[in-house]
This record gives sequence, structure tokens and C-alpha cells, in this order.
Amino acid sequence: MDKIKLIEIKEDIQADNALVAQELRDRLLREQTLMINLMSSPGSGKTSLLLRTIEALKDEISIGVIEADIDSVVDSEKIAETGIPSVQLRTGGFCHLDATMVKKGLDGLDNPSLDLVFIENVGNLVCPAEFDTGAIKDAMILSVPEGDDKPLKYPLMFTKANALVVNKIDYMQLSDFDTTRLKSHVNRLNPDIALFEVSCKTGEGISQWTDWLKKTIAEFNGTAG
Repeated sequence: MDKIKLIEIKEDIQADNALVAQELRDRLLREQTLMINLMSSPGSGKTSLLLRTIEALKDEISIGVIEADIDSVVDSEKIAETGIPSVQLRTGGFCHLDATMVKKGLDGLDNPSLDLVFIENVGNLVCPAEFDTGAIKDAMILSVPEGDDKPLKYPLMFTKANALVVNKIDYMQLSDFDTTRLKSHVNRLNPDIALFEVSCKTGEGISQWTDWLKKTIAEFNGTAG
């Protein structure tokens, strides 16, 4: 029997994606737009965090949002009600965004003067971490009801993220979630990650998150300038 010919498709796809991602970062640097890739599991509060962030910053920072979902426009409708520029990417079954998809979203926003663009990635703790979107920073949300052991089960996303937002801290008293244990797990994977404890329901902790965003924008603009 002839030897089976094996073609590694994933390596080719990742290499092509890396080229597009770097082109996107070069473009964002020229336009001085900080783009943040926001990842989490479904229901952890990505859209709620964006709404709180927009509410806090929209009068001092120009913001755009690229929404992504497998097959709905529910989240983008909520963002559109805030009046900021937004586009919806419908992935048609794909469980993640890649750089080519994000480029279409950025083109759709058609606004090179934005200070900050969020990508709301597809809800999933696995696939979105494997693909470079071209974003300048990666952030993720972990909600209290999901448990403090997720870094052990999904280490790649925690390793990749620049910021971790622990949402739904208003559930803390009803849960066995242990923040000290979570920090121990996370710091072993990524000691440089910035961690924020927030409740999008009550607004607690949101100002620390938005302060970090403003500081990161200033640092990025200093680099870009």
C-alpha cells in the first residue's frame, strides 16, 4: 500500500492568518486605534460589560464595536441603542473569529478616527484563543457562576489574555468561588495579567476596568506616536 500523504491544513491556515493579523495591527498603529479582542464563554457578560464601558467612556473616548455571533443580531441591537458605531459579523457556524473576518468588521465600521474598538468574539473558551484576530490586546471575562477552576480546564485563553475581568461578583456570597484560588491558578499561567473584579449588574468595579482602558489607550498612542 502506498504511504499516506499527510497535509497539515491547520499550520497553513494559521500562517495565512498571522500575515493578515499583522497587516491589521500595522493599520491600527497608523490610525492610532486600540483594538481589544474580548473573549469568554456564552452568558458571562461580554455585552453587559461593553454597555457599562460605553456608558462610562463614550463622552471622552470614541468607541466602536465589532459584534460576532454564530447566527443572531441580538447583541448588536443592544450596542446600536447606545448610538456608537457597530457592525455585526455572522459567522455562519464558525466558533471563532480570525483576522480576515475582523478586517471585514473594521472595514464595515469605516471610521479610522476611533480611539477604541472592541471585538466581541463568539462565546467559547477554546477556539477564539487559538486564532490571532489582529487585535492589539486580548481580554477575557470569567463569571463567578462558572467557577474558579476554569484556568485549569482552559489554560490557553488565560495565558493569552492581557486582562481578566471577573464578572458577577454580586453572586459571590451564593457561590463557593474563591478569588484567592483563582488568582493562584491564573498567576501560574500568566503573572502579568491585569485582573478586575466587577459586577455589570451593580456597576461595582467598573471604574477600575475603565481606568485600565484609558491608561492602555494612552500607552498605545504613545507607542503609535
